[in-house]
Amino acid sequence: LSAPLNVTIKALEGNSAIVTWDILEGDPVIGFAITQQKKDVRMLRFIQEVNTTTRSCALWDLEEDTEYIVHVQSISMSGTSPLSEPVLFRTPKESEKLASKSPDEVTMEEVGQAAQLRAGELIIIVVVLVMWAGVIALFCRQYDIIKDNEPN
Repeated sequence: LSAPLNVTIKALEGNSAIVTWDILEGDPVIGFAITQQKKDVRMLRFIQEVNTTTRSCALWDLEEDTEYIVHVQSISMSGTSPLSEPVLFRTPKESEKLASKSPDEVTMEEVGQAAQLRAGELIIIVVVLVMWAGVIALFCRQYDIIKDNEPN
């Protein structure tokens, strides 16, 4: 089993990236293991996926303006391949990301997030209104019971 080839980083953002790779044709691969490590830090994240033919993986929860090292390994029924060549990349600063975009430009991602936020806000408002209606209904019911029991 040979190590994955052409390991590259795509869709690099301030807090996420996508790692892609190729394998040799004919290797009996059933999955992959990805190691992600901050440069000069011993702690690492290990992602393992089996029963997959996917040749990419999302890296999330990255820190902006930080260097990372990524390795990929192939997994077969008989074991794992050697590590791929290390890939070193640096996440951009949020200010660099914003500076590369014109102020009037709005991406579809931002539009989708705004719509999701509005839908979430709407759900919260409806739940609060229903709860208030329930409280008012209970108060009126209790008030009628108390009023009926009081002597005039």
